[in-house]
Amino acid sequence: MFLLNVLDQTLKKLRIQTANLLTFINLFLGGFAVIESLKGNLELSLLLIFIAAFVDRFDGMVARKLHIESELGKQLDSMSDIISFGVAPALLIYQGILFEFDFPGTFFTIFYIACGAFRLARFNISENQSYFTGLPITAAGCLLTFSYLMLPFLLPEMFLFFIIILSFFMVSPFKLKKI
Repeated sequence: MFLLNVLDQTLKKLRIQTANLLTFINLFLGGFAVIESLKGNLELSLLLIFIAAFVDRFDGMVARKLHIESELGKQLDSMSDIISFGVAPALLIYQGILFEFDFPGTFFTIFYIACGAFRLARFNISENQSYFTGLPITAAGCLLTFSYLMLPFLLPEMFLFFIIILSFFMVSPFKLKKI
């Protein structure tokens, strides 16, 4: 009887942490993507970012489905998103092409990360959760990551322009309905 009670309590605790586990997987994938970019493994970094986006799609969904939403989970998700969809894609594009622009490339890489952080902070304190204000960082990160695949086809200046546009879209006041 004691073992059944311990097993039951353990399963309840695991159920409560399911969404946070998915969030941590997102964070780990983003962290690995950053490290792989630094090591020059840009294609692996790209793959890790896209897997992180796939996992990120489910953490909030699982939390709502299991009725385990929490402020801690919301904050953890934002911290993971800034790594996986802010730092990792920015570093991927910087290592892939923006380093060629010296200071402007460095500045706008950091600017993108700062805009992503601002966007996440604004989302976390917003009252209305039925819509997004500005482009979500996950979408911006995926678009920036996808743009890496266009390196052989586009002028380097296009990537600088694209990272600036995504940065401004994240902090812009337009509203998008959540789906």
